[in-house]
Amino acid sequence: MQKRKIPLRMCAGCGQMKPKKELVRVVKSPEGEISLDTTGRKSGRGAYVCRNPECLKAARKARRLEKAFSCRIPDEVYDRLEEELDGEK
Repeated sequence: MQKRKIPLRMCAGCGQMKPKKELVRVVKSPEGEISLDTTGRKSGRGAYVCRNPECLKAARKARRLEKAFSCRIPDEVYDRLEEELDGEK
């Protein structure tokens, strides 16, 4: 019996490689809207962040999500993402 390969993704905040299921996907839809994708199934460009709000703050400070999506992200979007992460717990 073969072992299944576990997909790994890098957290945009802390930079650690973790299993995809342990991370939350931040997605930029084709319309340009940025949101959290808890299911991992929304269409669009994705970046991954740990479920820890500190990782989202680190990604915000280093502008890693802006680099991943090649666009400027308004502060309101980051605030909404932080609220969604806090509400998820």
